[in-house]
Amino acid sequence: MGRAALLVIDMLHDFLDPAGALYCGDQAAAIIPRVRQLLEEHRQKGSLIIFVADSHPPDDLEFKLFAPHCLEDSPGAQLLPGLAALPGEHLVKKRRYSAFYGTELEDILRRHQVNEAHLCGVCTSICVMETCSDLRDRDLHAVVHQEAVADFDPEAHAYALKRIQNILGGALEP
Repeated sequence: MGRAALLVIDMLHDFLDPAGALYCGDQAAAIIPRVRQLLEEHRQKGSLIIFVADSHPPDDLEFKLFAPHCLEDSPGAQLLPGLAALPGEHLVKKRRYSAFYGTELEDILRRHQVNEAHLCGVCTSICVMETCSDLRDRDLHAVVHQEAVADFDPEAHAYALKRIQNILGGALEP
């Protein structure tokens, strides 16, 4: 028997604050209350809570594709108010789209015998979808909460949700 985890992906100032370096737009900022609600629900259920945070060195190659953002230890790389790890919860800093690449996420999930991961955060077509793909590669069931994910590109958001469900076998919930 396994345990559920909630992955709160990239709920950071640079993505969700209008003054952020790579603001995802008002549609993304609108998911914040739903993410907070999911966080409380999963804490009450005893789910494993994992905050995933983009964190880049100043010379990261990703900046050839996107403007510099979430620089290591900068204010833009900080979680939004009300979204912070409590004792026993985890913060996983990542440098690539997937929360698995070069991080301890897989080890954390195995140690806690997680068999189902619930995902929320930004961006649906990038970090959420890539993390969902890596969950599938590890035979872990993914549940993406549609009202708690967003993207700067509405078409990419819709495509990502369709791909998550039809290709990656993830479940979509409100």
